[in-house]
Amino acid sequence: MKLAILDRDGTLNALGDGFIASAADWTPLPGALEAVARLNHGGWHVVLATNQPGLGRGLFDAQTLVAIHAKMHRQLAALGGRIDAVFYCPHAETEGCNCRKPAPGLMEQIRERYGADGDEILVVGSCPAHLQAASELGAQLHMVCTGRSAHLDPLQPLPPGWPPGTRAHASLGDLVDSIATQPAPP
Repeated sequence: MKLAILDRDGTLNALGDGFIASAADWTPLPGALEAVARLNHGGWHVVLATNQPGLGRGLFDAQTLVAIHAKMHRQLAALGGRIDAVFYCPHAETEGCNCRKPAPGLMEQIRERYGADGDEILVVGSCPAHLQAASELGAQLHMVCTGRSAHLDPLQPLPPGWPPGTRAHASLGDLVDSIATQPAPP
C-alpha cells in the first residue's frame, strides 16, 4: 500500500492569521489540491494528520472543524482528488497528550489503521514537528518550502531540528513531480 500522510496547515492550505477558525479562513495553497489528486491517481492513499489546539482551547468547536474539512473535501473532489481520512489532535499545547505532534501518537494511529509498513509511508509537512512525529516509523520524510518553511531554499541544507534523511521540495506539487519521475519498483 502506498500511503501519504500530510500536514494540513502550511502544506495544503495557507496558514492564515494564527490559525484556521472557520471554513471561510481555509484557503488552499496554489497547486496543493491538484498535487493531492495526482497522488490519488498514482495509487496513493492520502491522509491528514493535524494538530488542532483551537478545539482544546475552546476557540472553535468540532462542528466548525467538520465544516472546514468539508470545504477541503469538496474542492478536492472537484479536481478528482480525495483525502481518505483526517486524524487530528484536539488537545491544547499544555495537555501533555501523546497525539499532539511532535509526539508520535497520530502517526502510529494512521499506520495501524492502514496496516502500512514504514517504507510504504510518505510523510509531508512544512514544519519540523510533523516530520519528527513520523521519524520513528521508518517513513520517507519530505519537507515542503511552504507555510512555516516558505523562507527555506529546497536546494540548501536544512537547519537544525529537522529529522535526518528529510528531503526538501519547493512545494507539494514539486514533490509529486519527483515521485512521478521515479522508476516503479520491480
